[in-house]
Amino acid sequence: MKNKPNYSREHIAYLKKQRNKKIIIIVSRVLLLVFILGIWELCAQLKVIDPFITSSPSRVIKTIGELYANGTLFYHIGITLAETIAGFIIAVILGYAVAVVLWASDTVHKVLEPYIVVLNSLPKIALGPLIIIWIGTGYDAIIFMTVLVSIIVCIMNMLTGFLAVDKTKLLLMKAMGASKATTLRKLVIPASLPVLINTLKVAVGLAWIGSIMGEYIVSKAGLGYLIVYGGQVFKLDLVMTATFILCVLAGGMYGIVALIEKKVNKTR
Repeated sequence: MKNKPNYSREHIAYLKKQRNKKIIIIVSRVLLLVFILGIWELCAQLKVIDPFITSSPSRVIKTIGELYANGTLFYHIGITLAETIAGFIIAVILGYAVAVVLWASDTVHKVLEPYIVVLNSLPKIALGPLIIIWIGTGYDAIIFMTVLVSIIVCIMNMLTGFLAVDKTKLLLMKAMGASKATTLRKLVIPASLPVLINTLKVAVGLAWIGSIMGEYIVSKAGLGYLIVYGGQVFKLDLVMTATFILCVLAGGMYGIVALIEKKVNKTR
């Protein structure tokens, strides 16, 4: 049976202060959200803003109910969520692998670096027509767009993390005769875990941007499709509803990454 740690009064007071601070932050976030939604609803009800154009929380809730009643709510959510998660996973894995190759070979790094920078600055939406021609108009095109938007940032972030590893430790590994593979496995990958977590956080947002961009161009279903369709037929409640759902899903996905970060930090 494990003994409970014997903390000093000062340490207990510090832990209590930190816990209270976290509670205050969470409550403040919730209250801020409630305040914003309340002001939005009040302005719509008092006709300070035109609810036809800006919608309102009550109209968003009503639209969600209508989508649920006709059986399309989870259909559209499921499609966009699947596209986003697939693109996110592919982009992170490929980005990580490419970053490893660039780290392992200085020559390859110097050759490909200008091309990576150019691809990162290229407006991906401009490639939409080419993506349709190359891949078609199905879900594959949307996933490809998601990967395209996310992968370059994943490569650059992870490569920066690899190159930031302590040079003294790298020299020590080299002096001990460690190979590139051993150095990568024993030193570089563990040392760059915080960078990986930050890359995941950035990739979450980019994946949602990529999937919605793809749905704008080629989709016949999904939340991006609802936004485009709602705008075309002036169902702006539908546009705001789809946008609200996107915010909730993106926040949830980010929250999962944050939980992973906490687990990783505890095990280090």
